[in-house]
Amino acid sequence: MERQSMKTRYPQILSVHLFLLGDNKILLQLRKNTGYRDGCWSVIAGHVEAKESATEAMIREAREEAGIELSREDLSLVHVMHRFENQERVDFFFKANKWRGKLTIREPDKAERLEWFGLSELPKNIVPYVKQAIELGLKKGVIYSEYGWEDVKDS
Repeated sequence: MERQSMKTRYPQILSVHLFLLGDNKILLQLRKNTGYRDGCWSVIAGHVEAKESATEAMIREAREEAGIELSREDLSLVHVMHRFENQERVDFFFKANKWRGKLTIREPDKAERLEWFGLSELPKNIVPYVKQAIELGLKKGVIYSEYGWEDVKDS
């Protein structure tokens, strides 16, 4: 009897990212003191917590990081990315064209500035996988992509 090989199943880290849009511009925040791509532009984002849906996590992160309120109806999923950066991750990219409240930096220890950028004028120092999601998900309507798997070797 032949024994099947046992493959290791790794837990996935789930993250949510918010594309806030207005007047053909996207809101980005400048990262600082996080230990990951500090000095680069990204979007409002965070991890999905235990027993929390991706939508619930996005609503919570928008409130915690930017002081705005979103409802499920405000959000639409525009891209999903399976990413490898030291570990496996699955990223959900949502967009919102409306929200309630005044945009403000609620975590000044992690974000230096909020700024609107034209979708065709993204800064050079944007987090690369976020740029990929904007280019594919927002601009081209591609729902799924992968990032960072080029150098991953089977062990």
